[in-house]
Amino acid sequence: MKNIFVLLALLFIVSCEKDPDLIVKGQVKGLKKGTVYLEKEKDSVIIIADSIALNGPSEFELKSDLESPEAFYLRLDKNNSKETNNRIIFFADKGITEINTTLKNFVSDAIITGSEQQKLYEDYLKVIDRYDSKRLDLIKESFDAKIENDSIKILSNNKAMVDLVKSRYLYTVNFAVNNKDSEVAPYLALTEIYDAQTKWLDTINNSLTPKVKGSKYGKALDGYLTLRKSY
Repeated sequence: MKNIFVLLALLFIVSCEKDPDLIVKGQVKGLKKGTVYLEKEKDSVIIIADSIALNGPSEFELKSDLESPEAFYLRLDKNNSKETNNRIIFFADKGITEINTTLKNFVSDAIITGSEQQKLYEDYLKVIDRYDSKRLDLIKESFDAKIENDSIKILSNNKAMVDLVKSRYLYTVNFAVNNKDSEVAPYLALTEIYDAQTKWLDTINNSLTPKVKGSKYGKALDGYLTLRKSY
């Protein structure tokens, strides 16, 4: 009889185990040996949510709890490697996110499917990539102008750089406001334009839907603005 009670207790514990909020699975094509980490930010520090050591098969599956949609990192640690460009940033929601990439180009080859927030984040990054390309062009032009001692060109490039930065900030504000029902909006405010004018951050904060305001990044943005205004 005692054994029956023990068995029933074990079955009860197993049945009550909580399913993971988030499952991240995929493949690192070409990887033979290494460790894949699922990471996220907590209290301004990046922590490890889960990890798996791979030796042979390149498929992985990682799990994490998740209260509201947020950004995660998938990091690859190859044995005896000193590479630093080994962290993929992605936006996850409850359910399954799939990430397939390669060992050769771990970050740039990543194909991510899963949440609506990730699709929206990728849309934002496509435009930001163009801003970054233009910035690099201006840096090169400024360097060349200094070598040629072309003061007029230097002044022109300096103004163009200031205008570019302002345009990028305004684009981010408009993107966030137009997507006020997504957790991506406060995330961009906190990570892309945290040093912007308070009025711009307020515009984003005041536009957020109640659901997004109650999310991890919605609360963080509200708290950050309260702190900014206290100085």
